[in-house]
Amino acid sequence: MSNQRSDYLKYWRVIRYYIKAKYGLTQADLDVLLFLYSEKYFSKDKFEEFDELLSWDVNRFDKLLRDGWIEVFRKRVRNIKALYQLSYKTIRIISGIYKKLEGQEIPTSNSFNPIFAKNVSYTDKVYRNFIIQLNKEIRDSKK
Repeated sequence: MSNQRSDYLKYWRVIRYYIKAKYGLTQADLDVLLFLYSEKYFSKDKFEEFDELLSWDVNRFDKLLRDGWIEVFRKRVRNIKALYQLSYKTIRIISGIYKKLEGQEIPTSNSFNPIFAKNVSYTDKVYRNFIIQLNKEIRDSKK
């Protein structure tokens, strides 16, 4: 039983690899940012609720805050909790992930995609070849 209209995740692994390589995110960082994408504002408790499912990293919240993936929406005042939101950069990147899952091509220029740099690992070269093939499939399907 196959539904061709619902295969958004067919190339998830390739898109995920590209995003992690381009932005220096870990799998756990990306997972938590994807979880928070639907939350307009969130507390540190909400962050930790999902973070419990991921590999243990006591500094993840502070690292994401420091690196600009999340930002303070409302500072803590006495007994009122601080609220956070995803940064514009994060929202733009996650929107881009969804666009790529919906069929937007992955960039093949080394200035936009580090996988296409000259001195990369064998794994990067394998993914690079797959991205070229994927982009060709996308272009052919639009014709």
